[in-house]
Order: sequence, then C-alpha cells, then structure tokens
Amino acid sequence: MALKVGDQIPEATLKTMSGDGPTEVSTKDLFGGKTVVLFGVPGAFTPTCHMNHLPGFIEHADTIKSKGVDEIAVLSVNDVFVMDAWAKASNGSNSITFLADTTAEFAKAADLALDAPIFGHTRSQRFALIAKDGKVTYISIEENPGEANATGAAAILEALN
Repeated sequence: MALKVGDQIPEATLKTMSGDGPTEVSTKDLFGGKTVVLFGVPGAFTPTCHMNHLPGFIEHADTIKSKGVDEIAVLSVNDVFVMDAWAKASNGSNSITFLADTTAEFAKAADLALDAPIFGHTRSQRFALIAKDGKVTYISIEENPGEANATGAAAILEALN
C-alpha cells in the first residue's frame, strides 16, 4: 500500500548535485528533525512536470517556507545530471532541492512507483507530501499523471494552513 499519513518516510539513498559533483543524500538526513515538502514527478522536463507542476513550487517557495517548512524537494526517477540540468533550466535550484531517485529506490519503497512502458522504465507517480521529522502528515497522489492539481503548490499551501 502506498505511503500514507502517519507512516515513516522509508529509508533510501537519493542523489543531488553539489559544487563538488553528485552527492548522496539519505532520506534519514533529508527528513530528520525538519519539516519537508517533497513532491514526486514522473520525469524531469516532461510537459506536465516542467510546465505545470514545478513552476508553482518555485513561484510559491517563500510562502511555503514561511509556513514552517524547512525544505522543499522534487524527486524524479532520473539521473542526477538530468535533475541538475532541470534545476538550472527552471531557475529553481535556489528554492528547491532536486533529487534523483536513480534506481526508483524511494518510489518502490514508498509504493509510489509507476510502471510506464512509454518511458522505458519505472518512474515515480505524481505525488506531494509533507513530513515532520520523517513522519508523513499529509500526502496526495495524483490520479491522472498528466495533471498536477491535487499535488501542486496550491494543494500544499492549503494543507499547511
């Protein structure tokens, strides 16, 4: 069963780009002692993800963080270089952490994997969650991966009120 309110964030190792190159980030370190908004997308640069989902979080990052959120992160089953290119192309790297779930380790552990033969490999479902000290306090999973309504920044802002 997919991750739900009250569940602990599963342990997984993700990757992000640092000034020194690719760096591993454990979910334990990412979520430990913090309030984190994490949203997952099927793929960097894909139309809905790039034009509809990510921009709202970039635009509203300061407002989201003003509600007590320590970090906003986006996760996709892409490699770290693609995620870094997406961060740069979207001008989002100053407000959002771009995380590569390279082998779908997190997506599978959270039961949020999306089998999408059109992409050629497993991807992440479109989701958004809020976690406090590693415990899920809010989660929404988009029914139609081509939409970003229930998982967008507006839905997160409403959940934070």
